[in-house]
Amino acid sequence: MDSGSDKGEEDAEVIVLSESFDSSDSEKVQKSSARGTWGSQIDYLLSVIGYCVGLGNLWRFPYICNRNGGGAFLIPFIVCLVLCGLPLFFLEVAVGQFSGKSATHVWSLCPLMKGVGIGMLIMSAGTVVYYTTICAWALYYTVFSCRDVLPWTECGNSWNTDNCVRSLQVMSQGRTEVSNSTGTDGNSTLTECINTTVSHRWGTNDSLAHTAAEEFWQYKVLGISGGLERLGSIKWELALCLLASWILIFGCIVKGVRSVGMAVYVTATLPYIILTILLVKGLTLPGGPSGAIFYLTPDFSKLLEIQVWLEACLQVFYSLGPAWGGIITMASYNGFNTNCLRNAVICTFVSEGTSLFAGLVIFSILGFMAQEANIPISDVVSSGPGLGFVIYPEVLAQLPLPQLWSFIFFVMLILLGLDSLFSMVETVISAILDEFPWLLKWRVVVTLGYCVLSFLLGLLFTTEGGMYIFQLLDWYFVVIFLIFYGFLECIILGWVYGVDRLSADIELMLGIPAPLFFKITWCYITPAMLLVGSKPFTFTNMFVTVSL
Repeated sequence: MDSGSDKGEEDAEVIVLSESFDSSDSEKVQKSSARGTWGSQIDYLLSVIGYCVGLGNLWRFPYICNRNGGGAFLIPFIVCLVLCGLPLFFLEVAVGQFSGKSATHVWSLCPLMKGVGIGMLIMSAGTVVYYTTICAWALYYTVFSCRDVLPWTECGNSWNTDNCVRSLQVMSQGRTEVSNSTGTDGNSTLTECINTTVSHRWGTNDSLAHTAAEEFWQYKVLGISGGLERLGSIKWELALCLLASWILIFGCIVKGVRSVGMAVYVTATLPYIILTILLVKGLTLPGGPSGAIFYLTPDFSKLLEIQVWLEACLQVFYSLGPAWGGIITMASYNGFNTNCLRNAVICTFVSEGTSLFAGLVIFSILGFMAQEANIPISDVVSSGPGLGFVIYPEVLAQLPLPQLWSFIFFVMLILLGLDSLFSMVETVISAILDEFPWLLKWRVVVTLGYCVLSFLLGLLFTTEGGMYIFQLLDWYFVVIFLIFYGFLECIILGWVYGVDRLSADIELMLGIPAPLFFKITWCYITPAMLLVGSKPFTFTNMFVTVSL
């Protein structure tokens, strides 16, 4: 008698739960065929991995790892991945798959918090506008890689200054010659310029020596102005590259997840092939193994610093991609009974494993560069665009067939950027179509209109002062809100909606309830970690250092 009563209460709870998602009948639980579904689970997994694996894995993680204890940083990184990254990822996949709705509409479970979904939409839409600029920069370099002489290896170009030197290796040779010929009492101006330039690669003092790669980046590609208040004119070459990037994006998402699923077979797999080639090449170069060892050498004393653990948590959160809305949106196109737990585990560890692999690739090549320039590896370690568009061109120019290696590398940057952009753009388009279902038959027109509008807004970042706006958005617009929305997700779903109800949803899909580990992390551990990691001074200190 009691068991029957309990069973009835459980059924009633599930019915109420389904109604809260606007899916009280079987037609609403199942995905609308008009909305679209993934062609296969491989399409879905490649799309999610491509979304998570972006430029942050390539040029942000190695720097953070190096400055926080090298190999020892992997300990807090893996701990934070398991206790924070994986629970959030599984939470979003489960909610998106059960509801079959976009990131804005899934929050009907708690109407008071629908603003969380709107915030995710705004953040994804805003990020797409400036993130596409990175693809434009990479495309710009790809075109110039086809020249007989790479323009970032010579100083005789129209954009170069009198303080231009061909490379850090030339700087090092000049420093040695000055030291040998003048002794301690001779002219030390060149030596001071070299030391200052190596240590502060983005100094604005025009009297400092600059490498040809730095001047190509600052004066040719960016045409950078003197400050944020001087936007200047649009760089038409960059504007054309931005237009080409948006044409690629439109062509790959025009048919929805079906076309995205086909595109990711190239965009999500080719970067791994290129990274493997670069790793083999890097380890066979002089100094390459030393760079890899430098990357993996642990400094366990760093584990006693709370800042290291905070940065590990932030890096996991930033590189894995929860709270943007993309994970929810992509999961909403899954079949109702898809094994979302398995998918979450696979995508999480593949994505973050790529960060570790990319770090090994980067440091093997930086080790070669450090040996060639006769400077410590720590002096050539950089992050952000400074690594992708200054350090790497200098290194690639020293390899045999530099045009080929440069072309391959920048194509990889384009693919990494496009993978993430596909999902963010699809997040916005899906939200629009879910809000106005009558637009489904006009999907191509809606997608075209959104791409054109985003391109026009993105022209702001192709101006001479566009880099300053790029930095401001990258530092303050994205990460603070990511942590905040991740914290709200845990509170809303774990406490307001209820972890038991959420577990019942998962049981409807998988046949088993949510494991106890995830219930504990959703309610206690993950929100606590995000709350600690959201301290304002942590963001400021971290990202001012990490970026340009």
